[in-house]
Amino acid sequence: MSTPAGVRPIAIVGPTATGKSELAISVAETIGGEVINADAMQLYRGMNIGTAKVTTAEQRGIPHHLLDVLEVTESATVAAYQRDARAVITRLRTAGVVPVLVGGSGLYVQAVLDELRFPGTDPVVRARLDAEAAELGPAVLHERLAALDPAAATAILPSNSRRIVRALEVIELTGAPFSANLPKPGPARYGTVLFGVDRDPAELDARVDERARLMFETGLVDEVRALVDVGLRQGRTAARALGYQQVLAALDGTYDMAEAERETARATRRFVRRQRSWFRRDKRISWLPGAERGLAERVIRQWRRETDD
Repeated sequence: MSTPAGVRPIAIVGPTATGKSELAISVAETIGGEVINADAMQLYRGMNIGTAKVTTAEQRGIPHHLLDVLEVTESATVAAYQRDARAVITRLRTAGVVPVLVGGSGLYVQAVLDELRFPGTDPVVRARLDAEAAELGPAVLHERLAALDPAAATAILPSNSRRIVRALEVIELTGAPFSANLPKPGPARYGTVLFGVDRDPAELDARVDERARLMFETGLVDEVRALVDVGLRQGRTAARALGYQQVLAALDGTYDMAEAERETARATRRFVRRQRSWFRRDKRISWLPGAERGLAERVIRQWRRETDD
């Protein structure tokens, strides 16, 4: 069934530093759309340099949604993002405005476009599992998860303590596998047309290194110091953001700022590979070479073809 012209959303996803934000702005500018952020760390006020958040000038007058909506002391959650992003998309579509979802946080994108459910939580169970993870290490809990729910263990990295704890919590509370809450493949919600932006791995590694260098050169350390004053260290999510955790470690004397920059680049390169692996599993995505010109026109042509089908 066709979707009325002008209200079928566009999603632009892919690894960090591929050029997604600029492409999304160019697309939105051409078709009269508005941009919705799908980068978990760009939800935070004050986290600008380290997240490569688009500046007001770079936005070129295009309205951006779900930027700067959380304090660094708050925890970003996929469930809250799902609720808020879907509300924005519904409002824009009702007004005949094209939502352009852009970002590299795969689970956040999936929560918006797929039927991802979020069972309740129990602070006592969560605290106990957190304590076990701290004492035994995430690998031990990951083995427990593999025994209880092999599908969930396959989808969650053994080092991802937070997601392992959440999966075990859901299993304990519901008596059902955590994987039962994972989305099933199917058409994207709202008839969204998905595009992925990627680059040659060697080129992207070089772009990541240059981005890290520029972040430290243009004030990331001062940004982190200012955020410490408003509670960054108490933020369970924000304090772990790439770049921010490395600067915090340097401020604590773990290593110097030169090593913090190198470690930020290394960690980001590893993150890029995980992002690529995540998004490449989604066969609904049409992939674009980030180094080529004219990508906005390609996106708009395909979006119009699919809208008119």
